Amino acid sequence: MTITYEWRGEFDNAAVNALHAEAFGHAQLPIDWQTQVHRHSLGWVCAREDVRLVGFVNVAWDGGVHAFVLDTMVAQDMRKTGVGTELVTTAAQGARAADCEWLHVDFEQHLRPFYFDACGFRPTDAGLIALR
Repeated sequence: MTITYEWRGEFDNAAVNALHAEAFGHAQLPIDWQTQVHRHSLGWVCAREDVRLVGFVNVAWDGGVHAFVLDTMVAQDMRKTGVGTELVTTAAQGARAADCEWLHVDFEQHLRPFYFDACGFRPTDAGLIALR
């Protein structure tokens, strides 16, 4: 099994929508990922096994020194193989190359070991306001 990782790689909306639905356990939605990431993101990473999209992560930013990992997704059959860790590593390299100083991430409690142990994030104080 050879997985390739590409910063700002080409993708189609249908593939990301299918992967997002699988990763987050919901019905497929008609999200225009192409427009979203080209308007609002520093970059994104595509992970592929041959031509199949098996992972994706979006890297939003503030236009300056802060980048944000969003929507890390890995196909069910590829979890626990290092795909997610390599997605985040490649995202960090892309953000570093763009002269960002910080890479932020928010996550649910059950993902602590992934982000802290596997990816190297460290705990920080942060705040959140629920808008819905």
